[in-house]
Amino acid sequence: MNKTQRQFTIKDIIQRNIVSSQEELVSLLKKQGIEATQATLSRDLAELGVFRLRTQEGMRYSITAPTEEQKISPLISREVLSIESNEALIVIRTLPGRASGVASYLDSLRNDSILGTVAGDDTVFVTPVSVKKISALQKNIKELLFEN
Repeated sequence: MNKTQRQFTIKDIIQRNIVSSQEELVSLLKKQGIEATQATLSRDLAELGVFRLRTQEGMRYSITAPTEEQKISPLISREVLSIESNEALIVIRTLPGRASGVASYLDSLRNDSILGTVAGDDTVFVTPVSVKKISALQKNIKELLFEN
């Protein structure tokens, strides 16, 4: 089962059942033949916009509507050809004419590790806040863009 199918099943379970804990969600997923670690489940819940709210019956998970960033993330990832870095910058190569959209998307995330972006036609320069953490930021950007 891939990530998209697992997340679809998680949304379906939360919408059809009162689920109050990750342990309960893991159990309901197992009943459907899906194994997921706690770390994977936490990431899935965050990506899906799932939050816990207090009701008269107690705590339960609920799903928010996806943000614009969440909606366009799969589209942005198709525009990126490569992500590389040196000691000072991260360079993202895109399809021709797509760099501006990729840079705008990264800017919209308001990532505290990104000082800013500059886009050309098919290249985005990402300036990190600290060059000491450039490899971690590069990994984070890859995860954001290629999460599916």
